[in-house]
Amino acid sequence: MTKVIMVDIERCLACKSCEIACALAHSQAKVLEDAIAESPRPRKRVTIEAAGEFAVPIQCRHCEAPPCIEICPTGAIQRQNEESPVVVDKDLCIGCKLCILICPFGVLQIGPKGRAIIKCDMCIERMEEGQQPACVEACPTKALRLVSVQEVTKSKRRSAVKQLIKEVEKKESGAPRA
Repeated sequence: MTKVIMVDIERCLACKSCEIACALAHSQAKVLEDAIAESPRPRKRVTIEAAGEFAVPIQCRHCEAPPCIEICPTGAIQRQNEESPVVVDKDLCIGCKLCILICPFGVLQIGPKGRAIIKCDMCIERMEEGQQPACVEACPTKALRLVSVQEVTKSKRRSAVKQLIKEVEKKESGAPRA
């Protein structure tokens, strides 16, 4: 995939706006007041997890070689092409839970009545309309951002260079002068 949802845990307030927006985006009504009355209730596909003093929004990472696709016996978990998100065909899912067992991130959930895995689909319908995933759009602090893989690597390179410069400056300031 060329785009990923990047998480900046230092910005996350654990407000759960992303969770609510996600559930609402996957509801039938798409309106909070009406979605609350739906049965089954809309389910979120992103979860805020506590990690020490931080809160971390976590959802499907749409792996390059998804183990859930490989292990699914019915082909219910699939991707249209290498640029599309990993999605679940609820009609093909038999609820065997093999994908839940193999997911390295623990982000897959069993759906209502024990069938049809629920997972992040990057709000594929919204993306097709030129919108961002609901969780990204709803985040008030921009802790969640939809970015290109190139942006991620460029940002990491910048961080690595800054860290290297800090280490060199620290070493030079502590070294005795000749």
